[in-house]
Amino acid sequence: MTVQENKATQGLTIGCLKRVHHIALNVKNMKASRYFYGEILGLHELTGDEVPSTLKDLVAQGKVANFVTPDGLILDLFWEPDLLPPHADPKQQFTRANHLAFHIDSNLFDHAVEVLNNHQVLIDHGPVSRPTGRGIYFYDPDGFMVEIRCDPVN
Repeated sequence: MTVQENKATQGLTIGCLKRVHHIALNVKNMKASRYFYGEILGLHELTGDEVPSTLKDLVAQGKVANFVTPDGLILDLFWEPDLLPPHADPKQQFTRANHLAFHIDSNLFDHAVEVLNNHQVLIDHGPVSRPTGRGIYFYDPDGFMVEIRCDPVN
């Protein structure tokens, strides 16, 4: 076995993967999802020259929307108009992913809860307090669970 073949049979070394580049979610109602992630959660939607060239046509057709978090993670929404409801009971998980969590400064956590309530976002549970911090779990328009969490106040 050559050195090259031996390297290929081993796993990647720690540090090869730098960060999560993007997460892609299928959405049934693009308008509702864009409002949810852009207006309610306050993520920046990529427009114009910010849109990757490989997605410009899909964005122009309304089939994809791209958002970016302050730390650079891209959230891609792919319009799937025939997406079946996950389950009549929103608490029934429907994917291998459990939830998407956003970190917020602890002094803004209560405001975030107020915003979710004011927009009548369906809350799964919380706010909860744990040794690791506080969190609230809620659903996006397609029933995918999202969390807003903060570190504990010292």
